[in-house]
Amino acid sequence: MSQTLSAATLLAVPLAPLAGSLLAGIFGTTFGGNWIGRRLSHTLTIVGVLVAFIISAMTLKSVAIDGARFNETLYTWMVVGGLKMEIGFLVDGLTAMMMCVVTFVSLMVHIYTIGYMEEDEGYNRFFAYISLFTFSMLMLVMSNNMLQLFFGWEAVGLVSYLLIGFWFNKPTAIFANMKAFLVNRVGDFGFILGIGLLAAYAGTLNYTEVFAKSGDIAKLGFPGTDWMLITVICICLFIGAMGKSAQFPLHVWLPDSMEGPTPISALIHAATMVTAGIFMVARMSPLFELSDTALSFIMVIGAITALFMGFLGIIQNDIKRVVAYSTLSQLGYMTVALGASAYSVAVFHLMTHAFFKALLFLAAGSVIMGVHHNQDIRWMGGLRKYMPITWITSLVGSLALIGTPLFAGFYSKDSIIEVVNESHLAGATFAYYAVLAGVFVTAFYSFRLYFLVFHGKERYDQNPDAHHDAHHDDGHHGAHAAEKPHESPWVVTLPLVLLAIPSALIGYFAIEPMLFGDFFKDAIHVNLEKHPGMEELAQLFHGPMQMAVHGLSTAPFWLALSGVVLAYYMYMVNPALPASIKRVAQPIYTLLENKYYLDWFNENVLARGARGLGMGLWKGGDQAIIDGALVNGSWKLMAWISGLVRRLQSGFIYHYAFGMIIGIFVLMTYFVWLNK
Repeated sequence: MSQTLSAATLLAVPLAPLAGSLLAGIFGTTFGGNWIGRRLSHTLTIVGVLVAFIISAMTLKSVAIDGARFNETLYTWMVVGGLKMEIGFLVDGLTAMMMCVVTFVSLMVHIYTIGYMEEDEGYNRFFAYISLFTFSMLMLVMSNNMLQLFFGWEAVGLVSYLLIGFWFNKPTAIFANMKAFLVNRVGDFGFILGIGLLAAYAGTLNYTEVFAKSGDIAKLGFPGTDWMLITVICICLFIGAMGKSAQFPLHVWLPDSMEGPTPISALIHAATMVTAGIFMVARMSPLFELSDTALSFIMVIGAITALFMGFLGIIQNDIKRVVAYSTLSQLGYMTVALGASAYSVAVFHLMTHAFFKALLFLAAGSVIMGVHHNQDIRWMGGLRKYMPITWITSLVGSLALIGTPLFAGFYSKDSIIEVVNESHLAGATFAYYAVLAGVFVTAFYSFRLYFLVFHGKERYDQNPDAHHDAHHDDGHHGAHAAEKPHESPWVVTLPLVLLAIPSALIGYFAIEPMLFGDFFKDAIHVNLEKHPGMEELAQLFHGPMQMAVHGLSTAPFWLALSGVVLAYYMYMVNPALPASIKRVAQPIYTLLENKYYLDWFNENVLARGARGLGMGLWKGGDQAIIDGALVNGSWKLMAWISGLVRRLQSGFIYHYAFGMIIGIFVLMTYFVWLNK
């Protein structure tokens, strides 16, 4: 262990946001008597996250430049039959990178929230929640054992429930947070099964000790089947990732989570919570490398998510939902990379995506503020001249998202496509064509949104659903529909500018050390003999500039350019064309509008089936058998027997004497019969 990383300093990283959250949540709300005001509440939480970011940046420097590492147990909670329940930190390249991403994006969101939530009555409560979320996510990524990982995993789920339903007077928000909570419980059931199997067969929850025993576990079969135990464990763990990282078919919660305030869309659903599953699989790479079956399963699920969730983004009109479906699609790309054993590429895309997707969500929030809380992109247009900072930063984010050469998303996205093409696992061919087609789809819906919002005719005063001088459900006051759009205040635009910088540049500078250097050398493990994709990718890499120049002649670039050109033609040059296509392809449009009917299936088949099963167990099992037969039946039987016996207790001596005589007569007759 390097002396440059101390336990006390690392402990300050998660505890600083926790302290800010507790102070704002207790003393800044009615729960604690509203002792501190808004200014002090946001100052305390921002300072807490700022401290965490500074220490995280220093830690990243020590890890990347000085080679510092940390892996220690800080506290032993309990020991049960030799199984240790501990709290500890593991800091290597993967952890240090995640710490910086989480704290930087969180810091930007905290600053942005000052402007976005200015009019909201729950201002202090919101700051308490987002700081608590930051603490939970840091505990997850810094953990060195499964117990702490699961604590952080569940904590981010709980806080996301609170944030999605932040406006608890909105029925749609309550439905969305309950949906997110329940769908994530499905994934978490698989996750805890995987952890339980590891604890049972490895006898430990510590990462290092589990990985040391992974070779022995790989030789075992799952009892009662011909499946390999390691495959079952990996698939169970990945089911947890499917819920948290919104993979098909457990993706249904994420678009509805847009009911929460926009800052949490950037914090939770772009940069942190939804990437927890990607991080977990990368951290568990020594286990996943032992099962090609699990890797193929992961790759196919990711490919389905990347392509088919992108299709849904094409027909969305809510600005936040377009970006939400983009998040689903990009999470699919990361998952495909995991399945191809390109864990470092998946994590690299996680990092670049965190910056440009947080930027796009916050820019969407800025647009919503500028057009007085309208979210329908059909009633925007021409905002470029009214909101220049939001416009240029949105353009940077969109260019990064579609993989424009030299922008951050290009380096990570093209690397994913190339490494999947080099993969030899089952399902790799389907995955390759899915992510390749996804490039065109992503470019089309991204620039459809961009052109409809920032270019073309001004339509902000034509919204038929505009509420004049109304108080909106989200706690913000609406303005007159004809009022001119305006640029957002500096606390909103500053985070946009600061996020636009890494969205444009970080891919160029980070690709070589993260993918082809030693940055992840002891954090991610790949069997290059069985899965040579990264080795083959390294042979094709000759520097970031050469990669960008070469990218101009590759299929992904031309597909992305085609998507942009088609979006421009359909929404700027010939705006009547989309309506004509909709009429011709109405069945397909209906399918997409109903989100492949997965919500309908969940609500009408699974939910009603579960409700019917529950009613059957309640009526038939609980009421009829347990209450009716066992509980009530037993006392009714005893009452009947006691009533019968009571008739023999008359109180007259001659009745008892007669009974005794009859008894003696019966016994004498019985014994005489036996002696014959």
